[in-house]
Amino acid sequence: MKIALIGDIHANLPALEAVLADARARSAQAVWNIGDFVGYGPHPEEVVQRCLREDMPAVLGNYDQKVLRYAERGVKTTNPLKQMAFAWAATQLSPSGRAYLQALPEQLRLRAEGWSALLCHGSPASIKEHLTPETPEVRLHELAEIAAAPLVICGHSHQPFARQVSGAWFINTGSVGRPDDGDPRACYALLDLAPGRLAVEHYRLEYDVERAVQALRERGLPVEFGAMLRQGRNLEQLED
Repeated sequence: MKIALIGDIHANLPALEAVLADARARSAQAVWNIGDFVGYGPHPEEVVQRCLREDMPAVLGNYDQKVLRYAERGVKTTNPLKQMAFAWAATQLSPSGRAYLQALPEQLRLRAEGWSALLCHGSPASIKEHLTPETPEVRLHELAEIAAAPLVICGHSHQPFARQVSGAWFINTGSVGRPDDGDPRACYALLDLAPGRLAVEHYRLEYDVERAVQALRERGLPVEFGAMLRQGRNLEQLED
């Protein structure tokens, strides 16, 4: 069974469409989503509705959480651009889009081909914990005990990797819509499962970045958000 592992879409519909098309072309039979549907990109409602139509198992991301909280009572941040990202996304979600995100769990356990998997946004311990290729092995040992599953599917750090520790595979999907490793291409992972066997490969895809940048411009969002997409960097890393 082939499963597309996606996440950190960040309201980037052109990137999501490219990833879903590529996954279908590679015979993916399911899509699992580790969250952060919204934030920074121009298509929060469109991304949520597309994922709804795909009927994919998913968990809540920390940006989804912040946008929902902003809609309810505001979110305080010292960065005015981040504040605008939360505020704008909160105004764009329809009642059904908001209800979908509100209903998502922070963690989800799934089974496929005899494998059990834990989906989480950050780590099994926290929605905000960054797991990267450099995360110390001792920490992954601790998290493997918490997860109690041979597959841990995560995101949040936007750094794709697959590592096996204490009999558990930790797979970070990378970011579909807001890479920040200097490579602006969309990223996702394809998991190939059979009883007692696992293979995983990450893919980087060209997509219509300028379509997303144009949509940002049309919606009056900051030029920095477009620069993030073109450069494949986060706000703090942007080059002049």
